[in-house]
Amino acid sequence: MLSEPRSGQLAAWGNALLAGLVSPDDAVLAIVGEDAVHRVEGLPGESGPVGLTLALGRLRALGVTGLRVALPAPGHPLGLSGPPEFNARALDAEEAVVCHGAALGLVPEVYEAGPAGDVHVEVVWHCHAVREAPPADVPSLGEAERELAEALRDATEVLSRLDVAGSGPVAEAAIDAYRARAERGREVLAPGYPPRAVRVLELAQRVGLLISVAYENGHGGAVSASEMAARTEALRPVERTARRAQVAAYNAFVEERERGAR
Repeated sequence: MLSEPRSGQLAAWGNALLAGLVSPDDAVLAIVGEDAVHRVEGLPGESGPVGLTLALGRLRALGVTGLRVALPAPGHPLGLSGPPEFNARALDAEEAVVCHGAALGLVPEVYEAGPAGDVHVEVVWHCHAVREAPPADVPSLGEAERELAEALRDATEVLSRLDVAGSGPVAEAAIDAYRARAERGREVLAPGYPPRAVRVLELAQRVGLLISVAYENGHGGAVSASEMAARTEALRPVERTARRAQVAAYNAFVEERERGAR
């Protein structure tokens, strides 16, 4: 979770574009990021893959008014609503975008191309039919914020007790460096998102980074099998909480608009 999912960037900037808050060029630039190109395949009315600008315009014409994120994991279909075929594809990719206003979903497939030393990334978003139903297990922003605060405290306490490298100064230094890079880079969320969503996503990134640092810096003092198992058990619910919060933050744009329309 050191970097944000491509589905998050597509949903966030796609929502800003659908709301008329950014230009198509700015939205596509933010979505593509450091990748070489993104295309969308399987859109109704299109015979082959199309670029993001055309794809987002086509989705609007098909009735799409917002985009939601799904970040499923085995046993946790977070943000999905079916059918099983789409859920399986999203689970394989570990992410998806689900359209609001039309029963469509997008799952990314990532390719690397080019010679060694000059590899570039291309992404094809596959469009599929989805079931129109509430997304699974997505908390409100308030719930996500409370859960994250507890998860960060609990994870730090447990990892410190196990003497895992990711719980001390190494983790703090990595988090500070990540935050500095993020501040120099692109926005955390696109224009139009509520401040609380930005706050929740930033905290989810911090929790996710703590988990990554804990895994990447070895076992620390947790050298026995039982201690390593305890660390894994401690991190699993924290990671789940961070993913739930990410989805809540990205989906806040659609949720806010829905509440305003009632």
